[in-house]
Amino acid sequence: MISNSRYWFLLFLIFLVYAAGMFVTLFENDSAQFATMALRMVQENDFLSLFKGPEEYLDKPHMHYWLAALSFKIFGVFDWAYRIPAILATALGGFSCFGLGRLLYNQDTGKLAALIFLTCQTIVLSVIDVRTDAVLTGFTVFSIWQLASYIQNGNLHHIVLGAFGAGIAFSTKGQIALVVIGLPILCHLAYNRKWNALLNWRVLLALLVFGVTIFPMLYAYYHQFDLHPEKIIRGRGARSGIFFIFWEQSFERMSGEGLGKNSSDYFFFFHTFLWVFLPWTVVGIMALGSRIKTFIKLRGAYLKKYEFLTLGGIVLIFILISFAQFKLPHYLNISMPLFAVLSASYLYSLYKYDKQKTIKFLLGVQYVVLSIVFIVTVLICFFVFKFQHLMASVGLGFSFLLIVYFCLKREAYYFRIITIAAFSSLLLNMVLNTHFYPSLLRYQAGSEMAQVVSDEAIPVDHIYKLSERHTWAMDFYNQHPLIISSVEEVLTKKNIWVYATSDELKQLSEQGVDWDRQFTKDHFRITRLQAKFLDPATRKKVVGKMHLIHVY
Repeated sequence: MISNSRYWFLLFLIFLVYAAGMFVTLFENDSAQFATMALRMVQENDFLSLFKGPEEYLDKPHMHYWLAALSFKIFGVFDWAYRIPAILATALGGFSCFGLGRLLYNQDTGKLAALIFLTCQTIVLSVIDVRTDAVLTGFTVFSIWQLASYIQNGNLHHIVLGAFGAGIAFSTKGQIALVVIGLPILCHLAYNRKWNALLNWRVLLALLVFGVTIFPMLYAYYHQFDLHPEKIIRGRGARSGIFFIFWEQSFERMSGEGLGKNSSDYFFFFHTFLWVFLPWTVVGIMALGSRIKTFIKLRGAYLKKYEFLTLGGIVLIFILISFAQFKLPHYLNISMPLFAVLSASYLYSLYKYDKQKTIKFLLGVQYVVLSIVFIVTVLICFFVFKFQHLMASVGLGFSFLLIVYFCLKREAYYFRIITIAAFSSLLLNMVLNTHFYPSLLRYQAGSEMAQVVSDEAIPVDHIYKLSERHTWAMDFYNQHPLIISSVEEVLTKKNIWVYATSDELKQLSEQGVDWDRQFTKDHFRITRLQAKFLDPATRKKVVGKMHLIHVY
């Protein structure tokens, strides 16, 4: 393993990258949407009901929103406050990867697993574009670690903590949490032949702890839905929130019912993995292949130096989610801790058994990844969104020199693999968090227009929109939702503000609506980047406009 001083230096840099991302404007749709939903809880002092705009929200449980609302209560309504629970949960996930790696292998593997987890691309992104997955991932791996510890030593506090972690994870995203926890644990029990660990009074206590932990979420569902069968949710009446979270939710996601179908590609998560686990992708693939090959040779025989928790969990989770008809890249986040531990154990075994040929190959791969990162960062900083200040270029140049120093430093190739991979992630994400995202978000009209509203002291309760099109960023930064209206209603009102597209503005003009003030902002769906947008020469062709007008 690399020296303690370098390890803590890398963790410090990871902290700086995460801290820089805390102050980035919230992304539409999900981050800004979820923050607005949590804000509504605080403003209305109603923590039992979830609303997505004017609609009652059944899809996900309450925990993520409760944690965000609690952060707003403590720190105030800020985008960085919304991100605090996600960052804390991710830190818990990193520490749990360390604990799980140390439990299954040794301390060095645990330390490396934590480093891999905290630097893989999708995990870094999950604390910038914050959805429910950061809290889910942190508490699922915490639960897996604690339950695996219980299986190994039988201590009461491990199974209690494991049950608590499972309860928080279940209260964050439902049944998928229990699947992600249960599959690796069942694989662990099966491989170690320790089924007797389930035949213990401590398991009953764990079930009690789990039940107590999820009770607030179940009560909230009961209060909002079960007590009101007259409510029509997704075209159906008499919806039971409790039945939904225990039964319907996962089947709807698997079939696409309710959410719709967005991908029937059964290999979606296989090619998605190529970028979400960067810069460790090749290490992860080789680790998976090596372990599969080993277990085929073993033919199910038990050897103490191996474990089946990570491999079995990864394979079964991949198979399960690949059959879902609704897929998004961040659904893979829950498997990242298992990949981190498996990859760390593989790298450590290469070092321990002096597999120089493979180590040299992986070092070459990491040099290629780093080279690509260098090229991408240069393009971002000097082509896509050009640096505006000399000091930014100086900072980037210093970063390059630091990385080159470690590339040229005479030391074991194994140490270089770890260091260079970590620096690839750090360099890319520091540039993204401090330069790319802030520049990109100038094209998110909602948050930009909310700044105009603040600067011009426009009353937020007098701003209308002409459709049910979501305006989450503007709603959050105004701390007030835009009022849904229509062209016909606007004709009857005076002294109001209307937030509209160019087409809607044309409709208002054709209907004879007059306005005396107008603010216009560029708008682009920033979470769906395309080459024409990234190229400054063609950007104007794909960027639209949003307008805020004062109807007098």
